[in-house]
Amino acid sequence: MKKILKLLAIVLVLIILYFGFTTYPKLDLISGFSAKSIASGHFLDNRPKELIEKTDNDINLIDLATNTINDAGKFATSNVYGLKERKAIYREGLGATLINDDFDVSKPYLLPKRTILTHNLPFPYGNNEPKDTVFSNIDYSKLKKAIDNAFDKSGGKLKRTRAVVVLYKNKLIAEKYDTGFTKDSRILGWSMTKSITSSAFGVLAKQGKIDIYKPAPIMEWQNDERKNITLNDLLHMNSGLEWEENYNTICDATKMLFQAEDMGKVQLDKPAQFKPNTHWNYSSGTTNLLSLILRRQFKTQQEYLNFWYNAVIDKIGMTSMIVEQDMSGTFVGSSYGWATARDWSKFGLLYLNKGNWNGEQILDESWVKYTATPTNTSEGKYGAQFWLNAGGKFPDVPRDMFYCSGYQGQMVAIIPSKDMVIVRMGLKEDPAFDFNDFLKGIVESVKK
Repeated sequence: MKKILKLLAIVLVLIILYFGFTTYPKLDLISGFSAKSIASGHFLDNRPKELIEKTDNDINLIDLATNTINDAGKFATSNVYGLKERKAIYREGLGATLINDDFDVSKPYLLPKRTILTHNLPFPYGNNEPKDTVFSNIDYSKLKKAIDNAFDKSGGKLKRTRAVVVLYKNKLIAEKYDTGFTKDSRILGWSMTKSITSSAFGVLAKQGKIDIYKPAPIMEWQNDERKNITLNDLLHMNSGLEWEENYNTICDATKMLFQAEDMGKVQLDKPAQFKPNTHWNYSSGTTNLLSLILRRQFKTQQEYLNFWYNAVIDKIGMTSMIVEQDMSGTFVGSSYGWATARDWSKFGLLYLNKGNWNGEQILDESWVKYTATPTNTSEGKYGAQFWLNAGGKFPDVPRDMFYCSGYQGQMVAIIPSKDMVIVRMGLKEDPAFDFNDFLKGIVESVKK
């Protein structure tokens, strides 16, 4: 009996040691992810805590967190077995922000001054219900089958699609939502937000206020080799700066999103590993650095806040969109854009129409072409903060497709040759969700 107890004690010690070496260092990130997710989902989209825990937070290790929502105080807290408690606060107009113990919640803050379009146009150019439009060259039964196939049957968790919206020739031809979601549900786009960030630079370029081919305006780099990195290099993820992005472990990206006060500075402080334009490396840190660079283009914080919305988001009637900030007040341009599936489709439509929105040229055509041109060394899979199908990632989908892409399978696909925008929001990505088959089915519903 003593031997058995001794053996059990040894096993317990080994388990504790294993937990200490493998999981404990992750607790801060686990509770940070969970608190931020709970606060955003609850306060931005009115989701109950239990639904967020069963869906958004149904991720290995994240599901270890214990979560609490304080509706009166507008915040959420999370911990893991009582350890490493983190807090995310909600501010109307700014969304949720993960904070540390030093953050002064009583400090006044600025809100973006938004312009909400009040015209009575139908969706997608307005927010009234779309007009019924029937195209003779669309096989609607095939289209419906392709979309239905993207969703799980009741209770399933294989595909986990939440929303699909399809636009063809500037008209809504199909949409579907999972149980609990509607056309008014705000859904996190994750890295699709990178494409929003790129569009802000597109507007500045159109206004002649910035030259992307000149060295990035970062004074901290002027005394070393990083002074040669251009905005073009940053937009292309081709700066040569050190960065690790691996969401299966503790890495630069996870530490930035769930620990950093100023997310833009994380990439700014990284050394150069390669010469610019010689080594493509996907980096959320680079996009947040771009957001910080944008911030420095304006004399005041208010101008910076306003620009993101006035330049693009509100211009095209994405009234549901909120881009959340880090603790320093910089937009998390890499990851934290929330909007309805319909509003995400509006963004795709802007690019489908070469930067023109219902007669107004918001982005130059040349910017859209630049966006969809393959980055050097990316093997045809990346442009300027947009992904591309030029390299044939999706073999049964037109090669001219370019798209916004986010964690867990968020997508805004723009297919110029088919005059089509396809939005899919969900919780599964390739290979669990077959995007090639999904896109192929929708594209093939349009007869030649």
